[in-house]
Amino acid sequence: MPKLSSRRFRLAVLSLALCAAVGAAGAQGFGQPDPDFKGAVRAASPVIKAGDSVEMTGQGFKPGQTVTLLRGETVLNAAPWTADAEGRIKGSVQVPADAATGRHPIIVRAANPDAAAVIELKVSKDVPLSGADRYDVVTNQLVQGLYQVAHSAKSDALFVTAAVGRPPVTQSELLKLDPRTLEITARVTPAQVEGQTDGRVYAVYGVAVDEANGNVWVTNTRDDTVAVYRQSDLSLVKQFDKGVLPHGRDLVVDTKDNRVWASGFGGGKFVAFDAKTLEVVQDLTVESKVRGEEFGPMALALDPVAGELYSVGLSTGEVVVLDGATGAVDRMFRFPTVNGGIGVAIDPKGRRLYVAAQGSDNLVIANADTGEVLHDVYVGAGAVYVAFDPHTGLAYVASRGAGTITAVDANGNIVANLDGGTFPNHVLPTGDGTVYAVNKSRGADDAAGDQIRRITPKTN
Repeated sequence: MPKLSSRRFRLAVLSLALCAAVGAAGAQGFGQPDPDFKGAVRAASPVIKAGDSVEMTGQGFKPGQTVTLLRGETVLNAAPWTADAEGRIKGSVQVPADAATGRHPIIVRAANPDAAAVIELKVSKDVPLSGADRYDVVTNQLVQGLYQVAHSAKSDALFVTAAVGRPPVTQSELLKLDPRTLEITARVTPAQVEGQTDGRVYAVYGVAVDEANGNVWVTNTRDDTVAVYRQSDLSLVKQFDKGVLPHGRDLVVDTKDNRVWASGFGGGKFVAFDAKTLEVVQDLTVESKVRGEEFGPMALALDPVAGELYSVGLSTGEVVVLDGATGAVDRMFRFPTVNGGIGVAIDPKGRRLYVAAQGSDNLVIANADTGEVLHDVYVGAGAVYVAFDPHTGLAYVASRGAGTITAVDANGNIVANLDGGTFPNHVLPTGDGTVYAVNKSRGADDAAGDQIRRITPKTN
């Protein structure tokens, strides 16, 4: 069970105080409290905008318990919703047309028996599409569940991971593509997980290429491990034991120190492997500087010149900078406007740090040495990944909710906001101006999903 952060604790206390003050119409004194309250409410839509009518669903309530939603002193549902025999509720609320963009605290007030909690309702806004005339874009639909893409100049190939559904994951592939045609040239389904009888496989998610040794590294996120495949024929080189990396996320290959680094969201873990011997050489935990919080590393970015490794924590707005040779923490920054930080990128030459945040829909651009925020750019709903292209000097952001790929310059200007299809998930500049991106889908018959796209600036 996740820890209750100090911020959430303060919100919970505040909600109880507000509920006591607001109360139900005509209520007198304290009603019977709910000693074991497990009610939870969420919005059915992943993207909410000002003026929307939003369907809300809830579960874990006591049958017959009534639920009222409040924003400040404003009641959002005109009449309380009553939990059914299974403790579920359902209804719609109207977001005001002038609602401010951001995360709004919503009080969930239950009665008979009484309880309260606080949820967040994020209101996003549209960023208009722009700059399509500056790019040539080619797409190809691959397989369901695309996750990340990596490029090998030496092998002249792209490598794409795909996994479908939640555990037990039985459908997953590592794909090899021709960068020009975007067609699949080889594919492999990971081996079944040892000791399991439900058909689950070592599903692949994060991916990185090791040019020096001709390998492809992947994270098996659901099974807390990683694997290594051969670039040439996708044959399995090594499957690491389960538990080597809790909830593995991203990988980067540091040729300077002959290491492959991986981030593990579970427990603030970073693990380094020897790229040649394929042995674990470092296992470290980074502690958050935010009291009561845990640093949960997401994306990784490497400064190959300085040999520094960058990662962002999901829940704390922190970025850690590690020494790639030793794993020592060199410096750590916290960005208050980053909520749900997922993506991180580095411009080694310009000393710019880029942080993309899913919870706050923004891209923060900061001084990579001091952490000073230089620009804070709203890029669109659900910004999940950012990568820096040294050829153009642009950072490219994939925004899953908005369905866009946004190009942002070092001064925080949006120079293009391109259609990214359904649920863009990952972007990869190859260093020559070309950017590859993959997206997910709403289902097997989603024509705008499960695509890889090649984005190339026009040379006029």
